[in-house]
Amino acid sequence: MRSKGGGPAGARRVVYVCQECGYESAKWLGRCPACEAWNTLVEEPVERHPTSAGGTRVPGVAPTPITEVALDHEDRIEIGIDEVDRVLGGGLVPGSLVLISGDPGIGKSTLVLQIAQHVAVERPVLYVSGEESIRQTKMRAARLGVNSSRLLVLAETDLEAIKSHVAQVTPHLVIVDSIQTVYRPDLPAAPGSVGQIRECTGDLLRLAKSEGGPAILVVGHVTKEGAIAGPRVLEHMVDTVLYFEGERHHAYRLLRVTKNRFGSTNEIGIFSMSGRGLVEVADPSALFLSERPVDAPGSVVVCAMEGSRPLLLEVQALVTRTPFGLPRRTAAGVDLNRMVLLLAVLEKRAGLHLMNSDVYVSVAGGVRADEPAVDLGVALAVASSHRERPADPATVVVGEVGLGGEVRAVSRIASRVAEAGKLGFRRMILPRASLAGVEDPGGVELIGTADIREALNLLLG
Repeated sequence: MRSKGGGPAGARRVVYVCQECGYESAKWLGRCPACEAWNTLVEEPVERHPTSAGGTRVPGVAPTPITEVALDHEDRIEIGIDEVDRVLGGGLVPGSLVLISGDPGIGKSTLVLQIAQHVAVERPVLYVSGEESIRQTKMRAARLGVNSSRLLVLAETDLEAIKSHVAQVTPHLVIVDSIQTVYRPDLPAAPGSVGQIRECTGDLLRLAKSEGGPAILVVGHVTKEGAIAGPRVLEHMVDTVLYFEGERHHAYRLLRVTKNRFGSTNEIGIFSMSGRGLVEVADPSALFLSERPVDAPGSVVVCAMEGSRPLLLEVQALVTRTPFGLPRRTAAGVDLNRMVLLLAVLEKRAGLHLMNSDVYVSVAGGVRADEPAVDLGVALAVASSHRERPADPATVVVGEVGLGGEVRAVSRIASRVAEAGKLGFRRMILPRASLAGVEDPGGVELIGTADIREALNLLLG
């Protein structure tokens, strides 16, 4: 007698899953066809789902016409940390599954423990730690000033035991730190493997979506390439994906949302790491510009939009003669390929000879600015360093640069002008096509430009 899968009846069905990218194969392969990594396919059992006697899946809830679906207003759980509520779109949605990931040591556990403290002021919270004992968690909580009696701490990695405690406590928020340590005892795979992560996340998703289920926040690790450890199916299963990023040697941290079924994906939260935990940054523009050098060539202030928030950032460039035949191009905080493109535009359209020079570009403060509106600022910072002429410290630069050297219009120009005026800047160099979008400059002199050569003359003379 043989099973439907072609093997003997009752035989265990397995699939081979890549531990790097989550690719699945019916047979073992030495090299993954998806990510081309060697010896990463590991055998994982395939779980059988209950079916009817005829071999077909048992039907669930009957389909409902969309016109008959009741749309009730869902009250969100306001965390009380404005930067986190901003990123989530107003707070946590009950019954949602949120994933927060980031580099090791960036502050993920600190952030989720502070979130637990704020929510526990009015609602019960269950904090499940799979990497620390209860005593270790208490030591970190004491340093952060976390002392709410509604915050319950559990050191457990068995998913069935975690679900049992959730049923007993009935919390409004469950925090699992981290998903890589949780395992299902009925699966032979090791904790942190692709199969365990996928099945445990699926069980937590069903728990959150059940009637009266809690909001669940899980912490995930990232690989050395910056991707979430485990398959990308983990990102597709959850409702919201948050990335906690920043340089470990800088005090600033950014909470960025890349997926949100209940809000915008364009918002960021900005924090500063201190001895008492993470502190919200109310005025990030002033903070990023607080240590700006005076009359230093290669320093230009730009205005980038992060969601609905304008940020004034300092772009620094250093151009120096190269002692080697091949010049170096290094970028920190901006896209390297975009910087190389701008150097070619400066060489061809503005007459700057950079082919024999090393060029280094950085955004101060450890912030990453990928918006095209910072193109003009990067180009002018390189020109300022190349010509050894400092830029006007009271001028903000905004604009996208095309391959023809033209300066293109940018969005939300009124918000950028208002932010520049709030911090005391007197001039803004912007695309000429964007001048019509500003009705009240508020004391800021707006200077329109059409091409990069004209912008160079305006800023550097």
